[in-house]
Amino acid sequence: MTPDSASSDLPHGPASRHIDRAGLVIALALAVLAAVLVWDASRLQSNTPYGMGPHAMPIVIAVGLGILSIGNLIDALRGNLPARESADPRTVWLILAGLALLIAIIGLGGGFILATTSLFVTTARAFGRRAFLADLAIALVMTTLIYLAFDRLLTLSLPAGPLERLL
Repeated sequence: MTPDSASSDLPHGPASRHIDRAGLVIALALAVLAAVLVWDASRLQSNTPYGMGPHAMPIVIAVGLGILSIGNLIDALRGNLPARESADPRTVWLILAGLALLIAIIGLGGGFILATTSLFVTTARAFGRRAFLADLAIALVMTTLIYLAFDRLLTLSLPAGPLERLL
């Protein structure tokens, strides 16, 4: 076996390495989003004399996005990102419909539980789940527990609607 034939047997030799351009764009978008969050958090007024103010959580999220951006950049430069499937516009439209429902339900006074449940169910359907009633039940239980955790434990208000007023 010659040295040339040995290197051609390797599945990922130097010749097969390519930079994933879409991965680079995603890494850049994540980095820009993190920078915008930090910039926005720096402009918030903090009335707390000690401890964390309202700027803490956006910075934590920005750090997470920065880490994701760096990891995505490394994988994109190495060509290690998984191959993408063909785009299915139905999936995108279902998720956009879920977001529109979320905004509309909150805007019309439907509250957090109904709005978030609609987003959960449409997103589950977008990712291929066909168990509508099971998804609806799971979403109602989860969003109710999340609402109670925010409202009762953290004393943070979420949009209230008819279901929230019953609790």
